[in-house]
Amino acid sequence: MSKSLPFHPRAGQLLVGDFKGFQPPEIGKLRPVVVISPRLPHRSGLVAVVPLSTTAPRDDLEYVCKLSRNYTPWGSETQDSWAKCDLVMNVGLFRLSAFKVGRRKFVTPQVSGDDLKAIRKAVLAGLGFPAIES
Repeated sequence: MSKSLPFHPRAGQLLVGDFKGFQPPEIGKLRPVVVISPRLPHRSGLVAVVPLSTTAPRDDLEYVCKLSRNYTPWGSETQDSWAKCDLVMNVGLFRLSAFKVGRRKFVTPQVSGDDLKAIRKAVLAGLGFPAIES
């Protein structure tokens, strides 16, 4: 994994989360994540993220959001990808990095506005809250 981010990520950006040191049933490995929170006052070192997976859920769950495409540079763009919105967490920026795609080359893809909106709706379901219409 590369060094931590030198910037505060925007909502909708994809990054690599390093969850080493977490204990089961928590995530405990490198995993792509999507940022769901904007930059908030007095939280300069924290960001809310949702992990992504290419493993299909066993059941159709309202808190697992299928994305319109695979945004990560890992795998094909047409590979199915899901946001595991019941696993939302606040993490320190030191746990996050850009995707390394070449020698000294890093990217931070951005999900579409529609996918970000669907992820945020699924996060509410994952927290047991009813959908909030805006």
